[in-house]
Amino acid sequence: MPCPRLHPLCAALGLALVASPVLAAPAPEADDAGEKRRTLATIEVVGTVPQPASAEGSAAILDQAVLVSSRTLTVNEALRKVPGVTVRDEEGFGLRPNIGIRGSNPTRSTKVLLLEDGLPAMYAPYGDNASYYHAPVQRYERIEVLKGAGLLRFGPQTITGAINYITPTPPEEAAGHVQLSGGSRGYGALHAAVGGKGFELDLGHKQGDGARDNTALEQTDLFVKFQRQISEHHALTLRGNALREDSQVGYSGITDAEYRNFGREYYPFLDDLFDIERYAFSASHDWTPRPGLSLLTSAYYSQFERDWWRQASTTTDTQCGTAFRDARLSGQRVDPRTCNSTQGRLRNYYTWGVDTRLAWDRSLLGTPGNSELGLRWHEEKQIRYQVNGSSPAARSGVTVEDNLRTAEALAAFATTTFDLGSVKLSPSLRREDIRFTRQDRLPGGLGGRESVAETTWGIGAHWQASEGLVLFASAHEGFAPPRVEDLIAGNGTSTTVDAEKSLNLELGLRTRWQGIDLEAVAFRNDFDNQVVVGSIAGGSTPLAQGETEYAGIEFSAGLNRGALTRRSGEFYADLALTRLFTAEQRSVLRRVDNGQPANGSVAGNRLPYAPDLTTTFRVGYVEGAWDGSLEVQHVGRQWSDFANTMHPAANGDGQFGRIDSYAVWNATLNYEPEGQPWSGFLAVKNLTDREYIVDRTRGILFGNPRQVIAGLRYAW
Repeated sequence: MPCPRLHPLCAALGLALVASPVLAAPAPEADDAGEKRRTLATIEVVGTVPQPASAEGSAAILDQAVLVSSRTLTVNEALRKVPGVTVRDEEGFGLRPNIGIRGSNPTRSTKVLLLEDGLPAMYAPYGDNASYYHAPVQRYERIEVLKGAGLLRFGPQTITGAINYITPTPPEEAAGHVQLSGGSRGYGALHAAVGGKGFELDLGHKQGDGARDNTALEQTDLFVKFQRQISEHHALTLRGNALREDSQVGYSGITDAEYRNFGREYYPFLDDLFDIERYAFSASHDWTPRPGLSLLTSAYYSQFERDWWRQASTTTDTQCGTAFRDARLSGQRVDPRTCNSTQGRLRNYYTWGVDTRLAWDRSLLGTPGNSELGLRWHEEKQIRYQVNGSSPAARSGVTVEDNLRTAEALAAFATTTFDLGSVKLSPSLRREDIRFTRQDRLPGGLGGRESVAETTWGIGAHWQASEGLVLFASAHEGFAPPRVEDLIAGNGTSTTVDAEKSLNLELGLRTRWQGIDLEAVAFRNDFDNQVVVGSIAGGSTPLAQGETEYAGIEFSAGLNRGALTRRSGEFYADLALTRLFTAEQRSVLRRVDNGQPANGSVAGNRLPYAPDLTTTFRVGYVEGAWDGSLEVQHVGRQWSDFANTMHPAANGDGQFGRIDSYAVWNATLNYEPEGQPWSGFLAVKNLTDREYIVDRTRGILFGNPRQVIAGLRYAW
């Protein structure tokens, strides 16, 4: 990991090391009653373990103990442990997550809200809510998932759910750790953290071969955090992040014939390149003028640059010519270096904003309860280029797209909880006012402006029926704005694409009985209008919209969840199960360009990429230094297109056909001797080396082959 390749990270590392000695102000300690110290200047979506904020709907927390014990390598592995969440693999490292909640299409995580410490983690949540990067999951203290009416405290995506990644609280005493791991498929990783006096620096690097041929992945992430109680009433948190990825990875899948002839790891393109840099900074100020009253204000900025050079975007791409495409469709081995063409899809995103939240310990009517008011100003700028090169490895050429897109948004919310003893009611309102612009900056290019405004409501109810039983329910209007490119056409005119709107209902219970934690939730999401894509991601297939419906149940159970702390010779187990009974096209989903049914859409058909059953079950035993576990992750069958095509054609493009169910087994063994600074682990992912298809969006993609990884950790 030589420093010249990562000069921005090295510079930030050097600056942090120089600055660290001056951070000497003392931090507050827990009070005499031993209460947990309030998280300073951090926005929480859910709350704390073990009791999340159930008055706002269903919620889940993945804490560090579970992530470490199961040796979770990617965010995909982590989120599969949460009921209601579907995560699809892509390149093998979870660097481009595809996350869906309650049946929503997981492609590029466009239907969920991703946050870090309550602030936007997506580079363009209003104008282009797609995810092409993800920070290493190892640097998070816990992951919060919220799916009910409490979503109205955030936004703009308030339809299916929010995922909030909580970064660790910097230590007061000098502490740190270094972990090295390596394994099959060229895997190697370093994770190190050092901190003290309210400061922490976290560095992660990983590299290895992906899930298919001609795929080499490398990512480095540097995160710095400073947190300080600067006076009795004021606290400050500063965060900085620099992330770099330099990977050889393509975009297209493979055809059905290529799969039959060459196997799951076949991928012919040798010269594709994916390169990103992301820099982010945020500052949060927490003012508490008196107990029970606080004002939390955060300013944030991020810069995301993505260069993706590729010779094909789908299996039907004619960029390399129709003869090249037809050879792939018939299952011939192709030589991409005979194709003197490459496309650079180059993207720059700049995002900034200010978020302020006032909270106090009474309802808005002055009765017992609590309330929160929020206001946010948010801006985005996208600069999008396409450069066509004239050789397989070209990194320059003729600019055929130069597009500027902006979004400005003013958002406000109000929520209050009426505490009626054993019953709590939490109504909420949210307002979004958004302005979009699009300008073609090529000679003769046109531009246009559009605006979207929406007010949505929600209400949550919570009943403490007995000491160990909680019943809860929520209802809210979901809202998601269209992307800039969907709302404003290339010629500057307005399209017929509308914002997404839904009515989301849920009813659940949470209980604890003889060391077993249980939660069950029934949900129903009805869309008056849902914006969907067909088989192909991006602009290759016109968007469609129409009425849809999702309904199902979620169930989670945990046995002896404290066993990992006690380490006294106990079995433990966790189960997360989702049964999606309905994921229905209630109306014909019609293309927005010509009003025709999209890719064979038929009312009553099942929506693509909405598996009927997903289950993750983990069982383990811990005693003393040893902790061993076995986990199975099951994903049910699903369709890849609106027409619910059962079988692909003999020389199919790989984008159609039912995706069969599959189960993947993982095994982990940890050794953590008490009182010793070092520990080790051995993990086997996809223990049986199961071969399974996960995606047909751009052609066939497969899940990760078996991988064996071992690691050592030293902490002080």
